[in-house]
Amino acid sequence: MSFTFETDVVHWRGSSPYVFAPVPTSVADTIRQRARELSYGWGMIPVEATLAGITFTTSLFPKDGAFLLPLKDAVRHAVNVTVGDRITVVLTLRAPRHMP
Repeated sequence: MSFTFETDVVHWRGSSPYVFAPVPTSVADTIRQRARELSYGWGMIPVEATLAGITFTTSLFPKDGAFLLPLKDAVRHAVNVTVGDRITVVLTLRAPRHMP
């Protein structure tokens, strides 16, 4: 299952600072319906994301009933994306890998 959406890049200053792309509510609602089968624990959902032609794997972070897509520094720097930028993301849900 894939989604394409626009969102604004945000900075979260938790215990470790991260840069995220918030997943829009309409997409998050659909993902939440499948979360139980896709999550590998703690509500994390494995995904493949494409930003400006660069594809990378990561996991969505659940946050306040929504999801945040972490943007890897290497990807952000390669496509010159920073906090406050409006970006287009292609997001594909992946099946969780099960540990032996």
